Amino acid sequence: MRKSKLNIFRLLAVSTVVLLSSCKEKVTKTEEKKPNIIIYLTDDLGYGDLGCYGSPIIKTPEIDKFASEGVLLTDCHSAGTVCSPSRAGLLTGRNPYRSGFYYIQGAYGAHLKKDEVTIAELLKSSGYETAFMGKWHLSRLEKSKKHDEPSPSDQGFDYWFASTHNAFGGPKNFGKFIRNGEAVGEVDGWYCDVLTEEATNWITNIRDKSKPFLLIVSTHEPHTPIAPPEKYSKMYDNAQVDSLEKSIKYGGVARPEYDITQNKKEYYGTVTQLDAAFGNLMKTVDNENLGDNTMVIFTSDNGPEHPVNLEESKGEWEDPIRDMSFGTPGIYKGMKRYPYEGGHRVPGIVRYPGKIPAGTTSNEFVVGTDFIATAAKLANVNTPSDIKMDAVNAFPAFLGKKTERDKPYLFLFPTHEDTYFRMPHMAMRYNDYSLLGWFPENKDGSNLIDWMKTSVPEKFALYDLSTDPEQKHNIAESQPEVVNKLKPLMLEQWKDIRDEGPDWGRSK
Repeated sequence: MRKSKLNIFRLLAVSTVVLLSSCKEKVTKTEEKKPNIIIYLTDDLGYGDLGCYGSPIIKTPEIDKFASEGVLLTDCHSAGTVCSPSRAGLLTGRNPYRSGFYYIQGAYGAHLKKDEVTIAELLKSSGYETAFMGKWHLSRLEKSKKHDEPSPSDQGFDYWFASTHNAFGGPKNFGKFIRNGEAVGEVDGWYCDVLTEEATNWITNIRDKSKPFLLIVSTHEPHTPIAPPEKYSKMYDNAQVDSLEKSIKYGGVARPEYDITQNKKEYYGTVTQLDAAFGNLMKTVDNENLGDNTMVIFTSDNGPEHPVNLEESKGEWEDPIRDMSFGTPGIYKGMKRYPYEGGHRVPGIVRYPGKIPAGTTSNEFVVGTDFIATAAKLANVNTPSDIKMDAVNAFPAFLGKKTERDKPYLFLFPTHEDTYFRMPHMAMRYNDYSLLGWFPENKDGSNLIDWMKTSVPEKFALYDLSTDPEQKHNIAESQPEVVNKLKPLMLEQWKDIRDEGPDWGRSK
């Protein structure tokens, strides 16, 4: 009898151990399941252009709903102040000047070099399948004897459906899409809707469903030219919108003296069209039962565009399609290209059910460069130790917690003829302070790259964004001790970035 009881106890003990081991194995497998990651990158969408960011005019029910399911970032920034630089920074986690993006792709010969390590390459090394849809703007995708630059395939993307730059022949029925290196020809529909269809097909029919995935969707909208379906523009063709538009702020940047207000309905309608396209993609994610294990980031590549003004063109040129630009940075100063806050503070919304509490807001500082380090952490892969990166894991910020940043971030101007003379050349964020720096005047008309490559800031302005978010009051003279503390940090960072960036003219 005693022996029988002992055997029962032994059997129970063994069963308990087996059960606990099985449970532990299941927990471990659950913990090791890597999340899918989707980055939805809009083009020239302003901080104040969405309902959830306070727009009194534009209706964005899908994005507002998305924000209620995750975290809305109030201090999110693009990696650069204009298209190509911000995209390079997002993919590489490096300040775009390090990669030679002093202006847009093609300027001075700039393109994303093959030896740059991208978020796609990093995640592929951790078992991810990767796809890119939309505006690339980092190299010329159309191959020729003269131009043979790296494509998304060379930068880690298994599948891609892209255009070299904007839909200047569109956005409806755009004819310059390239899929995996092959020209597609004209595609029926609007750019953002076509991207949703392509991404939906990839998610549901093409990808290897046994693998986690990275998907980047990069829209043309609301970059001009724009021409949304009438059902969207018609929503904003009324007296109430006319009245509300008069209260909208445009970053303190001059608008044309001639009347362009008849164009505003096209811009507002485009943002609402974009909202619907994003909502349709999220429906695909949810219909495929991917929502719970997918982190989705919604953001913009820089601040909103503004119409050409006399300061910019000096009366020597014009760009009529930019007269459609009615995006707003909200209360912030500056627009696209400007190192002031309005040039790079952008919408940033992140949804990751179960990991990021729904309906929350975070006031922590996040930059587009941080997405690669955040993704790497979630994918359990290390970022390269032999490459200078400007990225930190931003996931704590998504939870409203401080991130550990070992160096301040510099937002740099586009080195181009119509920008260098009319704005600060860099801004450095340090906690709530924004330090702006200006290079010495280019008096002898030197080549802009030579001038930039040999210059350091000599004039400074300081703003405390906690009390002066609109950057109206320069406190450099009243707080010289802060300027003296921050100047060496700016100069050190600038020289490091400047000296690493290639000199395209001399590298040929």
